[in-house]
Amino acid sequence: MPTPNEILVELKKVKYPGYTRDIVSFGMVKDIEVAHKSVTVVLGASGANPGVVAQIVEDVRRTVAAIAGVPAVEVRMEQATGAPRTSAGSARRPVPGVRHVVAVASGKGGVGKSTVAVNLALALRAAGWRIGLMDADVYGPSVAMMVGAERQAQVTAERRIIPLESFGIRYISMALFVNDETAVIWRGPMVTKLETEFLFNVEWGDLDCLVLDLPPGTGDAQLTITQRVTMSGGIVVTTPQEIALMDVRRGVTMFQEVDVRVLGVVENMSYHICRKCGRRHDIFAHGGGERLARQLGVPFLGELPIVRELREGGDYARPLVAVRPDHPISAAFRAIAEQIIGGLERKAA
Repeated sequence: MPTPNEILVELKKVKYPGYTRDIVSFGMVKDIEVAHKSVTVVLGASGANPGVVAQIVEDVRRTVAAIAGVPAVEVRMEQATGAPRTSAGSARRPVPGVRHVVAVASGKGGVGKSTVAVNLALALRAAGWRIGLMDADVYGPSVAMMVGAERQAQVTAERRIIPLESFGIRYISMALFVNDETAVIWRGPMVTKLETEFLFNVEWGDLDCLVLDLPPGTGDAQLTITQRVTMSGGIVVTTPQEIALMDVRRGVTMFQEVDVRVLGVVENMSYHICRKCGRRHDIFAHGGGERLARQLGVPFLGELPIVRELREGGDYARPLVAVRPDHPISAAFRAIAEQIIGGLERKAA
């Protein structure tokens, strides 16, 4: 018969459905009992979708049964309901001096998540909040380019990182430590370590909100960062087409699985107003983000059209909300920011 530790090693091959992370790192394996006639695996899959639980149970049973010397397998659930707690959940800690930490995520790339994160941070700043912006995308950092990276970040004598400041917000990004031609070729643990440094070893000072621009997708980097810091909520950015909306579900589920409240969904590139005819054109369909938010039971924060000024602002480090506060899109971002502030304040109250 194999030992419990040997069985645990094999169970690390069982992925949580929809994620690259395994059920062991999620903290779902509560106990392994090895007896003469059978092996019993005890799981704690609280609050998960019944279909997801059924798939995990089947995968566990098949994986353990394939181990040499195992005569029979029993999978027992520790709890029938509740939310799956990650092993890192208890290790969450706040960022000193920061009232709220809000993550901006997307289920896939190419939806304008960083553009939304930057302009949303500036809209929160326009509302009178003290704001920090952390670029958590190590492989494709873009925040520094959007707000300006004229110099590299400095480090104090105590080896703490000093963030740069632009348009009234403090920000940090991997782009401040490497040049534009350098490819970041790091494995997961190195990425996780850097993200932790950005959270807890940066002189953020006193902030009302630290906005995290997460990498696209729902992989290890996103899960790890949401499990290490005390988070006030998450925002999911999407575009209207169906393939993007499929990934919204993953983004919302990711926040729910790690017990982070979803503050809402933003539909970017929602439509285009023709400059010549003045007509509205739904290039990528329309309204899918709002419908899906309603289905998932989370707030819909608003829609943002495709405008050239928004793209140019990101390309030339002149973000629209900061340099054109009178623009209709700037007003749309401020409206979204007001909803987020309201949600955060209500939760705090």
